[in-house]
Amino acid sequence: MYLCAVIQTSALITDPTWIFFLVLVIILSAPLLLRRLRIPPIIGLMLAGVLIGPFGFNVFERDRSFEIFGQVGIYYIMFLAALELDMGSVSHYGRRGLQFGLLTFLIPFALGFISARYVLHYGPETSMLLACILASHTLVSYPIVGRYGIGRHRSVVISVVATAIAIFLALLMVAITVGRLHGDADWLYWLLFTLKCVLYGVFVVMVFPRVGRWFLRRYDDSVMQYTFILALVFLSASLAKLVGLEGLLGAFLAGLVVNRLIPRTSPLMNRIEFVGNALFIPYFLIGVGMIIDVNILFSDTNTLWVVAVIVVAATLGKWLAAVIMTITSSGDRNSGTLMFGLTNAHAAGALAIVMIGTDPSVQLMDNAVLNGTVMLILFSCIISSLATNQGARRLVLKDTQFEENRGSYHGRCLVTYSREENVDSLTQLAMLIRNPYIPESLIGLTVSFDDEMGKKQHQLARKILDKAQDAAAAADIQMVTLNRVSTNIVSGILHTMTENDCGEVIMSLSNQTNDLPKASLGTIIDNILEGTRREVIVMRCIVPAGTLRRVIIAVPQKAEYEVGFFKWLEHVNRIGEQLDCHLEFHAHPDTLPYIQGYMQQKHGNLRSEFVEMDRWTHILQLASRSSMDHMFIFVTARQGSISYQSRFDSLPQIIHRHFSRTSVMMLYPDQWGEPTETLSIFQPNGRVVTRRSSWLTKLFSKKLQ
Repeated sequence: MYLCAVIQTSALITDPTWIFFLVLVIILSAPLLLRRLRIPPIIGLMLAGVLIGPFGFNVFERDRSFEIFGQVGIYYIMFLAALELDMGSVSHYGRRGLQFGLLTFLIPFALGFISARYVLHYGPETSMLLACILASHTLVSYPIVGRYGIGRHRSVVISVVATAIAIFLALLMVAITVGRLHGDADWLYWLLFTLKCVLYGVFVVMVFPRVGRWFLRRYDDSVMQYTFILALVFLSASLAKLVGLEGLLGAFLAGLVVNRLIPRTSPLMNRIEFVGNALFIPYFLIGVGMIIDVNILFSDTNTLWVVAVIVVAATLGKWLAAVIMTITSSGDRNSGTLMFGLTNAHAAGALAIVMIGTDPSVQLMDNAVLNGTVMLILFSCIISSLATNQGARRLVLKDTQFEENRGSYHGRCLVTYSREENVDSLTQLAMLIRNPYIPESLIGLTVSFDDEMGKKQHQLARKILDKAQDAAAAADIQMVTLNRVSTNIVSGILHTMTENDCGEVIMSLSNQTNDLPKASLGTIIDNILEGTRREVIVMRCIVPAGTLRRVIIAVPQKAEYEVGFFKWLEHVNRIGEQLDCHLEFHAHPDTLPYIQGYMQQKHGNLRSEFVEMDRWTHILQLASRSSMDHMFIFVTARQGSISYQSRFDSLPQIIHRHFSRTSVMMLYPDQWGEPTETLSIFQPNGRVVTRRSSWLTKLFSKKLQ
């Protein structure tokens, strides 16, 4: 015993450089060592914290650096959980999230109070606080969900919403209990508390999105954007603590309100996830492990009994809540396991409550409850990590089918660059609509002339492509770049499309249309439209894509008969999903049912609106609604196609005159492809009806007469 104490004392490291180095070694090595044992990395980091902490080999002292980084880490987990939510799914599953939140709070709360009051024989106030510890939980295992890429699955959305509700109710019950103990919980106290919470919520919801949208439009520096978002998170957390709530709720609310400002595939989102998963969250997990004293299990039988009761009651309560929710929501076993895993871990919330209970001014909890809570953190985090890993893995294997894994449409996305100022907007759009399931799905292209002027153009093209490649790499997306030399720009683009099997090409819409013929988009774009039957997207982006709130799509009559109808519709839906913005379709009454059927079948969680538009000339009425945070998509067609109208010829001039201050996209659907024997058409009820091509040909003939 004396030798162990000597070893612990001599092994203590206080130099900040060595501390940070060894923590990085742990963050790097713990997952690698436990991967072969199929143990989630989260457990490895916590166990490493136990070993190096003051109750292990005492390598480190849990100083202020671990407290600060740990606080940042738990805020980061809550912020990322809210940031990765699909807000359409939240509105769709919000009621079930509320239901699960009540279940995962009430059942453990009831079991905790009964166990503390009648098994451990604690007083009513102590039993209430212990029940609140068991009813709350922390999303410690949420990084596992992100690793499997199912952050928007219905079970995850329901669990995240339930987490916020359970934490809020638990902290509210703690405030009531402590307030009654001090005798200051009168009606005036609760009136002021409610007023402060309402004012705080209104301030964050109303001010943060507007300030965030203004800042992200004005400043494009990556470091400034990241720092600004992080400042919003901690401002929200600080204000939450100021009004009497927990900072966890503030970080979660900040993630919700800036959710739509940060696209899923944006460089900013990649930076936020990278820094959190690489540093802050592992620091938090190691710090949690450092407060755990395993010797408690062998020191006192009374403490061991308290630990056993607390752990069993907490685990049983969360498990029962997940089982009941799975049965009532018609979910499967894997969804239930995942929901149980996400809501079983106790960490930050439990520590906050037990610190309140052991405060000298309160003194409702003794050392046995404190030690029992610490051991609850260890066991619950281990159980939570194992259950989340198992549920997420089985859910991915079950729900992912081969065709879905290949993506909805095939073919690489080609982006053509001509000016440096358009690089970011074109690259961002390409990252939104690309097929993520095929290798090298993104190709950047510049074409230089084969003459003396071409040498200078070649240098500029290399600079443009490097910038585009950096923008894609910042979002962790690989872009293949090509700097082609040709005597003709159009032929260079068309040959690249053919050689690389590109499914669509994205080009920049010029603002200089005054001197062009009425129906012209420019010589290059006009020739590209004539030279290929594949999808062509011509766009002009006024503001960063992440600051768009609404996308308005104008669809012509008979668009459903074009070969590329469902392809461009899928691209529009990908934009809506990634930006989490509102989609508003304006189409002919005969076309709207096909759009609605596809949306219901494939993208039921997207926020969408459908408006009848009898005539194409009604697009001028949309100009009065133009705003900087809106984008207009005009689905048009090439001359000679089924949905072509002569009014399309004036569309370039209409866009220049009436939509000059808003982002615009002109979309020319596919008109190529081998004849297929059957065609699947989505009906308004979401069913898919397969019809023969011969019947479809007759239908086309009748519609065109």
